[in-house]
Amino acid sequence: MNDNNDPNSDTKLKFKLPSEIERELVHRSSATTNPNYGCVPRERSMRDYIEMGVVNLDKTRGPTSHEVAAWVKKIVEVDKAGHSGSLDPKVTGLLPIMLGKATKAISALRLSGKEYVCLMHLHKKVPEADIRRVCEEFTGPIYQMPPVKSAVRRAIRIRTIYYNEVLEIDDAGTSILMRVGCEAGTYMRKLCHDIGLVLGCGAHMQELRRTKTGPFTEETAISLHDLMDAYVFWKEDGDESELRRMILPMEDGLKHIPKIVIRDSAVDAICSGAMLAVPGVVSFNAGIKKGDYAYIFSQKGEAVALCKAAINIDESLSKNTGIAAVTERVIMDAGTYSRGWKSNKT
Repeated sequence: MNDNNDPNSDTKLKFKLPSEIERELVHRSSATTNPNYGCVPRERSMRDYIEMGVVNLDKTRGPTSHEVAAWVKKIVEVDKAGHSGSLDPKVTGLLPIMLGKATKAISALRLSGKEYVCLMHLHKKVPEADIRRVCEEFTGPIYQMPPVKSAVRRAIRIRTIYYNEVLEIDDAGTSILMRVGCEAGTYMRKLCHDIGLVLGCGAHMQELRRTKTGPFTEETAISLHDLMDAYVFWKEDGDESELRRMILPMEDGLKHIPKIVIRDSAVDAICSGAMLAVPGVVSFNAGIKKGDYAYIFSQKGEAVALCKAAINIDESLSKNTGIAAVTERVIMDAGTYSRGWKSNKT
């Protein structure tokens, strides 16, 4: 709902990714958490912090996304590292990289919305009014055929453009700077080509930078050099401060996903693959519908598992029995919390 006291609220909402729209947290019941089990994400030991962390890397021109992920893996000495969605070698910008155990949640970032700042070059001058009108038309669901050089099968697909804002047009009227918020898997090169076709002049993408991916923005972006320096400071001098600033808890990479918070007594059962029963729910984001994906969190803010809602979660307020969600992918290790359930074998 827009703030009626803010005349700019409609504009602010217009240029937001779906992940940036705040969700109401509904409290179903009260519960306490035992300090002897689990840990607030930012208070994990340094090695655990790294193994369950995410680096919001600012990729430079030149290397591939896979090369950058491999370098990060080597720098912080983890067995696994996965990136949030490929950027072409010539493209710069945000490339969040999940580390170690956090790679279990990488799909949450790969499927998140993205924002790009794109420089599009028109092959001949077109009236400014036409440029702005056509760019505005390329919002909402659009059809795209992946380029010939792409990592996916070439077939018509639908992708959503959340906003397409013309930031600047040069004096010649052929260089257009745009800010585009879009669904994961949208090809910006193809978007520029299609805009050129509609304008009747032809166009191509000249430069591209990713400025948002899911909950990550340029404000927390770091370079490979910064990461390496911070890791060396920790290894040689025991100074954790910079490294804890460079690496973020993996939970920061899940903020854009609907969440369900559960009781301590339910955590270990979920870690063993059990379904989430309604009595285990403490709070949840409003509006989670049956079949929607959500992340289950402990009361300390730790990611426990990815789940699929088995009911409209809002209905759990009026229920005391039944299944609220089905566990899809466990993130937390079993045994992190005290076992509060019995198996059929005992």
